[in-house]
Amino acid sequence: MEVIVERQCALDVHKAQVTACVRVPGPGGERVQHVEQFTTTVRGLLVLRDWLDAHGVTHVVMEATGVYWKPVWHVLETDFECMLVNARHVKQVPGRKTDVSDAAWLCQLAEAGLLRPSFVPPKPIRDLRQLTRYRRAQIAERQREANRLHKALEDTGIKLDCVASDILGVSGRAMLGALVAGTTDPKMLAELARGKLRTKIPALREALEGRFDHLHALLIGAILAHLDFLDEQVERLSDAIEEQIAPFAPAVELLCTIPGVGRRTAEVIIAEIGGDMSVFPSAEHLASWAGQCPGNDQSAGIRRSGRTRKGSKWLDTALKGAAMATIRTNGTYLQALYRRKRSQLGHGRALGAVKHSILCACWHMLTTGELYADMGGDYFARRDPERATRRLVAQLERLGHTVTLEEVAA
Repeated sequence: MEVIVERQCALDVHKAQVTACVRVPGPGGERVQHVEQFTTTVRGLLVLRDWLDAHGVTHVVMEATGVYWKPVWHVLETDFECMLVNARHVKQVPGRKTDVSDAAWLCQLAEAGLLRPSFVPPKPIRDLRQLTRYRRAQIAERQREANRLHKALEDTGIKLDCVASDILGVSGRAMLGALVAGTTDPKMLAELARGKLRTKIPALREALEGRFDHLHALLIGAILAHLDFLDEQVERLSDAIEEQIAPFAPAVELLCTIPGVGRRTAEVIIAEIGGDMSVFPSAEHLASWAGQCPGNDQSAGIRRSGRTRKGSKWLDTALKGAAMATIRTNGTYLQALYRRKRSQLGHGRALGAVKHSILCACWHMLTTGELYADMGGDYFARRDPERATRRLVAQLERLGHTVTLEEVAA
């Protein structure tokens, strides 16, 4: 294979050790290979850095092995041109299977320029990504804890959730707090209702009758304390995210102009794809990287499964939430797109088309700096009015009507 990179290093990274293979020019023009093993502690990685520098290495390549590549990347990214590759794209030659052979094969592929690097955002975006992902995990944990609260109340026979739409609102928390404190009289509990819920006091008295004992008080008290802790954690994380995302505030405000995209969703999108769209040649490349477009698998004229590739699950969750919100927004292009695709492909694929459209819009907006311009809910009718007319006439004729069209003067 032709040598593209003269001094290349490949790393086979594991939890406790990393195997490094360096290929450099020899005295007679041949390729000389050096292999060493290092620990993944900070001291061991610093020794690795010095060893690479002694060999004059310019490029370092490693596989994306879980989270084990991250400490290695942090130590080496400032001194070398690092490349992270997908392990599925690097197939080991059949036969030997050791850490040394893995590193040597990876090094040969890298020096020949046969590897495609994965997208690794700059450190500010990586820090922001950690915060947004952990906040999302805490929000999901809060939802699970709220579900546990509903199940615990069912065991007591108390049907508060049948009367109050939100048992964790001001009125619901006051009633639950009183129950945990030992108050079980339904009349006294119902008087804790606030606002519009006071009109339902008779129904509350009936719903709050149950068998609430000391074990239920212990369990529900622990659940409420955990919910308070999670609320505090989410608030702290949101404050940290707001501080970290300050340099990207214009981009966040820009994305919030898309129907269905709130501030939290915009923060997740920026954390996952970054603010610099020059790393993606086009909107289609971004959609392909994120796994928000059909797969392309064709051989011998036969198109096989078009299943989408795996992308960031955090980005997919954010886009799904935005898509579910925008299809409920009347008079928008995205709602019209969903309705058009749903009749052809079903709900799941139609929602995927909306997510793809939102992500492509993000790429164009972050590239040009322009606000989102909605094309309107009647876009498809305006795009081809004759086709829309034929479709509507055909519907009326199937219902037994005779249709006569008359052109209206402008």
